[in-house]
Amino acid sequence: MPTAIAVTSADLVLPPPDRQTPNAAVLQQASREHTLERTLAELQVLLDQHGYVVVLCPASLPDRTLHRLHTARSLLESDRIALLRVDLPPLGLAVLALQLRQLALCDFSPGVLASAARLLSHYIYAGAVLGSVAKLDRVPVSLTSHAKSWVPGSQFAVLATPTPQLVKLGSNAAQEQPLLEGPGFGTQLLIARGRLNDDWVTARLAPAWRVQGVAEAPLPAESERWWATGKLVEFAAAIPDITMLYQLVSSVKREDCHWCGLDLIGDRCGFCAAPLLPREQRARTQPAGRELADGGAKVLAPGPAQSRRAIGP
Repeated sequence: MPTAIAVTSADLVLPPPDRQTPNAAVLQQASREHTLERTLAELQVLLDQHGYVVVLCPASLPDRTLHRLHTARSLLESDRIALLRVDLPPLGLAVLALQLRQLALCDFSPGVLASAARLLSHYIYAGAVLGSVAKLDRVPVSLTSHAKSWVPGSQFAVLATPTPQLVKLGSNAAQEQPLLEGPGFGTQLLIARGRLNDDWVTARLAPAWRVQGVAEAPLPAESERWWATGKLVEFAAAIPDITMLYQLVSSVKREDCHWCGLDLIGDRCGFCAAPLLPREQRARTQPAGRELADGGAKVLAPGPAQSRRAIGP
């Protein structure tokens, strides 16, 4: 079975583009109170069925919920659960979960798949059209924009990732509308509408970004908290082609985690959160489970991977 990709809410699960893409696991009890035992049971079932679990958590997830997941991971004494708090808006996180679900069918190890989440998030252009930025704290907001937010009818186009941007949209439809700097590669645009009736994303942004297609999805419940307003139209542009995603991930050099022994890409292990050692230290560090000569006999020296450490350094 492929590595399980899990999310904390059912509205973060997008429909698969084909029959081969596995569905995402939803931790139904993760965000509810007094349900540690049920969270333990959910994670245990996923471990039994898939062996490894990668859980994507939105950055706006309450700390108590994230602490409950970490507690469950510790009680299970499992180093096969990756808890990734991703700083993407909810719709962008749903897109990332879909990409990982697609890649889970490829020949990537669980360690590479988990650490690929950070890589792929840099290629997701996630933002929203907002009716107010007065309470927005996820993207830098100038005092001028904050003041204009109190003017009735004001609207703002905001890009959260990969580079924060904010522009005020004109109230006159004939007025020249400023645009957000978009991706320089082919993407598909996903839109989720809140309590804002506006077609700027489809009429102006999509043609300017030359997207390969536009689709709509329900607005995740977490979006209003993330964007600090219900008057919004959320969007996310990302690479839709599984072949391109595979080439992107496979082109990055793989390393061994010095703590848990899993292979990874980038500068941090997705499972134990251990940072990649500097190059000179990696050259001096022997791999886990190494064989050492002891008086002519071969003995197996225990390494971090063999000690089954469930908590990262």
